[in-house]
Amino acid sequence: MHILLMGPPGAGKGTQAAELKERFNIPHISTGDMFRAAIKEGTELGKRAKAFMDEGKLVPDEVTIGIVAERLAKDDCKKGFLLDGFPRTVEQADALTGILDKLGLKLKAVLNISVPKEDLIERAVGRRICKKCGATYHTKFNPPKQEGICDACGGELYQRADDTAETMTNRLSVYEESTKPLIDYYKKAGVYTEIDGRQPIDKVTADLVATLQA
Repeated sequence: MHILLMGPPGAGKGTQAAELKERFNIPHISTGDMFRAAIKEGTELGKRAKAFMDEGKLVPDEVTIGIVAERLAKDDCKKGFLLDGFPRTVEQADALTGILDKLGLKLKAVLNISVPKEDLIERAVGRRICKKCGATYHTKFNPPKQEGICDACGGELYQRADDTAETMTNRLSVYEESTKPLIDYYKKAGVYTEIDGRQPIDKVTADLVATLQA
């Protein structure tokens, strides 16, 4: 069960990834996790990635692709994985296809959790987080019993600096621009499915599972 999970910021990808990981007993592999693991293990590519990250630069494709190749070659990926955050470009998608070919693996599905831009902006702008325990609320969809106070620990709720309409609009524009070619790429490959992320969380999970079991 080799899966690629896509979705814009705020679509609920993290929640669904955790659910699919448990359901199918496969590793959830995100770009950030791969970088951290390679750096911790002190691999040659990890050291190169760290040098770029320490300077606040983007890690170049050749290093990123090398780290992905190392991670996907590990034993725990043979029976399946849930890949998240890579590829981000058609060039990276081509590289991923090459990596999987060498390993004798194939993507079963590319799942895109789709949510309209206006809904994502509303989700972000209304999000509130507890300073003390990190619990998440929403002013409209999941408000605390007492405004500004966490139900769980009584801590103060705050709005993240990047949870604004302007910041979210910019992030989504960048995401859409870079993702559209990938959607076309995987549609042509016949492995692409779009899931409506506006539905209740358990219905989104059910649709993802049904697609994978089809």
